[in-house]
Amino acid sequence: METYTWLRPFADSWHLLFMFLFFIGVFIFILRPGSNKVHKDSANMIFRNDDKPGGGNTGPSKARHEDQKEAR
Repeated sequence: METYTWLRPFADSWHLLFMFLFFIGVFIFILRPGSNKVHKDSANMIFRNDDKPGGGNTGPSKARHEDQKEAR
């Protein structure tokens, strides 16, 4: 019980302060001036290998969905 009585006030005060400062540090790290290029690159990463623009619901994917039957 001795450990709990020491850790409880520590968690309520210093650990809370540490977690708050860590959150603020991560927030500042994300918004730093040099990170804009990295964030844009990460946001567009899924589009790198696209050879053609996406179309409507025409094509083999539509036919595949129509052929499926409900499982009973």
